[in-house]
Amino acid sequence: MRSFADSDGDGIGDLAGIRSRLDYLVDLGVDALWLTPFFPSPMADGGYDVADHRDVDPRLGSMRDFDELLDAVHDRGLRLIVDMVPNHTSNQHPWFREALSSEPGAAARGRYHFRPGRGGDGAQPPNNWRSAFGGPAWTRLPDGDWYLHLFTPAQPDLNWDSGEVRAEFADILRFWLDKGVDGVRVDAAHGLVKPSGLPDFAFPGASGNRPYFDQDGVHAIYRAWRRILDSYTPPRIMVAEAPLRDPARAARFVRPDEMDQAFGFELIWAPWSLPQIRDAVAVAVSAMAAVGRTPTWVIGNHDAVRVASRLSPEGATALRRARAMALLSLALPGSAYVYQGDEIGLPQAPDLAIEFQEDPVRSLSGGARAGRDECRIPMPWLGDRPPFGFAPAGSSAPWLPQPESWAALTVAAQLRRPDSTLAMYRKAIRLRRTIDELRGGDLNWTPAPQGVLAFTRGGTFTCAVNFGSDAVPMQVFLDAGVPVLSSAPVQDDVLPADAAVWIRRPPSTP
Repeated sequence: MRSFADSDGDGIGDLAGIRSRLDYLVDLGVDALWLTPFFPSPMADGGYDVADHRDVDPRLGSMRDFDELLDAVHDRGLRLIVDMVPNHTSNQHPWFREALSSEPGAAARGRYHFRPGRGGDGAQPPNNWRSAFGGPAWTRLPDGDWYLHLFTPAQPDLNWDSGEVRAEFADILRFWLDKGVDGVRVDAAHGLVKPSGLPDFAFPGASGNRPYFDQDGVHAIYRAWRRILDSYTPPRIMVAEAPLRDPARAARFVRPDEMDQAFGFELIWAPWSLPQIRDAVAVAVSAMAAVGRTPTWVIGNHDAVRVASRLSPEGATALRRARAMALLSLALPGSAYVYQGDEIGLPQAPDLAIEFQEDPVRSLSGGARAGRDECRIPMPWLGDRPPFGFAPAGSSAPWLPQPESWAALTVAAQLRRPDSTLAMYRKAIRLRRTIDELRGGDLNWTPAPQGVLAFTRGGTFTCAVNFGSDAVPMQVFLDAGVPVLSSAPVQDDVLPADAAVWIRRPPSTP
């Protein structure tokens, strides 16, 4: 949200800035855009610490700006998905401020998880749970009570056993649906319901996740939300952010009476490895098929190292692999989300100077984990020096500094190059719209040379990815048709290392 486009020159991306760049998204070929939180927030965690779920943070615009953005999105035939953040609020939310001013045991504290401490003087946390960002998941108040926060201390967890909490979020959901949004992405969708009694747990959980996530009770919440979504015409969609290591558990979120999509993180978690990526894809496809769905693929997001840096320590190799991974993901059955900047091959920025570091992961982990600031650097649009068109000329510096070296990666520069990463993405997304074979849910692995992963869709489309260190002859694939797109130049009928190719035989061909 804050890194896409700044309209007013304060260095922070905003709603009007997004509206000014909608034609870029139309030309890219996407169907919809998902906005990270734009609600009033102290920004202790990039806006995911929400102080008011029914308004717009004044640094990001106004409700009028939101309405104008929504109208402009719909005028262009796009759809708009907004974030719902139901697991926690900001510690500046009126509810939490009321809880802090109330006595232990007061009803106002029942909206959150307050507990007395353990030990004779209550100086020990109520249980051994750990924050997902590092450190204990409990903070003690001066009156002796402790409160739960699975993320930062500035994000107290809501108590979803409270009927008041459930009613409030049903109303928040209706508020944005009445505005006309086309759907919601549910943050930390696997976290809302806590185990009864809040017991101690061994770490990590058997599934690889923290054991207090993914409690079965969350599904009743989303079935109730499904009924609300379906009361609108046309029905709105709901997308789960539930980063579960077991795809079968993730698939439970998209059963027919719950959500429509659940982000699949398999291609973010997998290294550049043929067997590991093939297994990740196969398991995800199978798990989703069991509930009548197809996967929703992501290869990058605002919480992960940029894909153009993640797949190799060597920059040029990482970019080649990122381009190949993009074609792989866009050829798979299901939906795909593109994180802003991945379509122009943005790398992870170098470590920021300490004065720019604001991500709580770095501080709460005591520096043991890298922060996420470096994958959230503002978009470079044009020009040869920062802010690269992110903001009007003469504006304040962007909220995070852009590397000078990004001059070659700007949107304007890539629009001039037919071999650019942006050109590849635009063609790939266009082909996804026009190739009928890519609309179904089928996936069939096909024999390929050593080091090459290949699969077919619809009997006439083939995707091949060379994970090996040497180029391989294309002849084995050419019987399947002719290349229509590749992530690297295919010359002398060979597929280079770290490259992907799409091959198609026209359906009318015998």
